[in-house]
Amino acid sequence: MAERNVVIKNETGLHARPAASLVQFVKNYPGDVKIIKEGKEANAKSIFNVMSLGIAKGTEITLVVEGEDEDKFADELVDFIENLSE
Repeated sequence: MAERNVVIKNETGLHARPAASLVQFVKNYPGDVKIIKEGKEANAKSIFNVMSLGIAKGTEITLVVEGEDEDKFADELVDFIENLSE
């Protein structure tokens, strides 16, 4: 299991387009990916679960990746999130 913390920098947070982009990126990973915000967990492969967290700009989230090459994918995911645009 690999865990990473990341602060959302995107102006609109993880709403609509950024959340959809994130889900599409994560769906390519064969393992499990969860997002945790303030103790609430969501499956990162589900747009509805991601959006239900209400992740705004400046929010710190925890990413939990389990599966093959989990550390590598966790690092790639942090980079992807840090560079999300609207």
